[in-house]
Amino acid sequence: MTTTLPDSVRRLLRERFDIQRLRPGQAEVIDSVLKGHDTLAVMPTGSGKSLCYQVPALCLDGLTVVVSPLISLMQDQAEKLEGLELDPAVVNSAVGDAAADAALDSVARRDERIVLTTPEQLQDPEVIASIQRNRIALLVVDEAHCISQWGHDFRPAYLGIPDAVRALGRPPVLALTATATDALIHDIAAQLDLQSLCVVKAGLYRPNLIYAVQHVAGDDERLAQVRSLVAREKGAGIVYTATVREAERLHAGLKEAGQQVALYHGRCTAGQRRDSQAAFMTGECRVMVATNAFGMGIDKPDVRFIVHAQLPGSLDAYYQETGRAGRDGEPARCTLLHDERDKRVQQFFLSNRYPSADTLEQIVAEMRDIDAAEPLPLDVLHQRLPNVARRKLQVALTMLCEAEIARRHKDGRYSRQPGKNDAQAVQTIAAQYAERSGKDRATLEAMLHYARSGRCRWAMLLEYYGEHGGPERCGTCDSCVRAAEAARHPVEPLPESKAGASAPRFAEGDKVRARRHGVGTVVATTRERVDVRFPDGAIRRFVPRYLKREAMPAGRTTDS
Repeated sequence: MTTTLPDSVRRLLRERFDIQRLRPGQAEVIDSVLKGHDTLAVMPTGSGKSLCYQVPALCLDGLTVVVSPLISLMQDQAEKLEGLELDPAVVNSAVGDAAADAALDSVARRDERIVLTTPEQLQDPEVIASIQRNRIALLVVDEAHCISQWGHDFRPAYLGIPDAVRALGRPPVLALTATATDALIHDIAAQLDLQSLCVVKAGLYRPNLIYAVQHVAGDDERLAQVRSLVAREKGAGIVYTATVREAERLHAGLKEAGQQVALYHGRCTAGQRRDSQAAFMTGECRVMVATNAFGMGIDKPDVRFIVHAQLPGSLDAYYQETGRAGRDGEPARCTLLHDERDKRVQQFFLSNRYPSADTLEQIVAEMRDIDAAEPLPLDVLHQRLPNVARRKLQVALTMLCEAEIARRHKDGRYSRQPGKNDAQAVQTIAAQYAERSGKDRATLEAMLHYARSGRCRWAMLLEYYGEHGGPERCGTCDSCVRAAEAARHPVEPLPESKAGASAPRFAEGDKVRARRHGVGTVVATTRERVDVRFPDGAIRRFVPRYLKREAMPAGRTTDS
């Protein structure tokens, strides 16, 4: 069913935004917001999420508060709004005290239609007090998946947003995200306390993104493949890694190969990150090598390729990061380099993700000494518990508050709730984390299955998100191209040892023979396909029945 917006809104789109036709999902979101509904918009990168609050901000009576996770993202949004003659008030730690004070004064005088701020600023009573002097028409939570501690990009500061919503009189909320499974949608709604929610999901399929997986073995081959891909592709691109160490190694390798390359990760200084981002955005550097610290909110429409040099932790992270390519609608390549050993890196990250029962008990013991009349801020608690990482402390405190062992006050400080069974609550929370760890392992397995599978890449992504109506085969990914090639050049299967025998099963390290290619080594296998590395370094994929196990020399095993 097509949503028809009022004539006044359509006229505003034409005259103010020079837009004749909206993109999928935009009309439904704008209509829901204008009717005062809490709304969650799941729209892929480049689909125009910002317009979904810009239009209501001009139509609604009152102030629109936009909460963004990154200052760089906020600056980009501010510049676009200024171009529309909709200058916002900007309140964040980067604008300086004088500018922030001036912005707050302007908000307090009701001179603004839009204020851009961060979750951290919303925990400041002075900021809340200035905003409270306005009629709040809408509160927008950008990158809303960051509020879910079960999501791939959890940011603890987002946990304070529900308190801000209540302090501002519970205005309608618009939550925006590029990707969300049904489970994540439910968690976002629960965290933001959205009781009656209108969910708008735009189609995730973007046919201009061409997906592929290449199998590698070892650091040397990884670097060689990254160099080859970057040299082959034209235009700007991003090379993602899972670790800082690998980002620095690949950055040095590409620089040595003569590429114009920048580096971005969490251990760079703020100045280094700012300079790297500026160099990439202006085209001074063609390639950015980065961890997942880079990319959220980056509006560079002409990114022509994304290379994941290491396995991401989830298909959510992978889709979000590859979605930064091809925002101009032109073809862009998204290549994953997969080494089976990369899963160990992600398994290590998962093992350190949640607080243990011992950590929870340590936090509870510390909170027993806190006077309920004098709650403590997070920074002081962190000082008292120096061996507990700040992120884990925030996650643990959230769970303790949900279990009513701790209380989070309106000003963001914490105290202990008296008369509760601490030991039982700790065990309950620890059990919840253990259950979630199991789900996280399943999420990683889904990412591994994508990397190992011979199915259409797009079909697997859409299936993961529960989206129906997409193509069974995109026709452009490596699996589809390989299937089309196989159909054009069928290969006669090798003779079986017994009539009717089932296809052989192989393990990594097995020596196998393939017709026309000779002997190679199995590097990855599933029930439906086997990837084999040949002496020339090439990795080719086969249906198992096309391969024959090669006899091992006497005295040797596949592990030798």
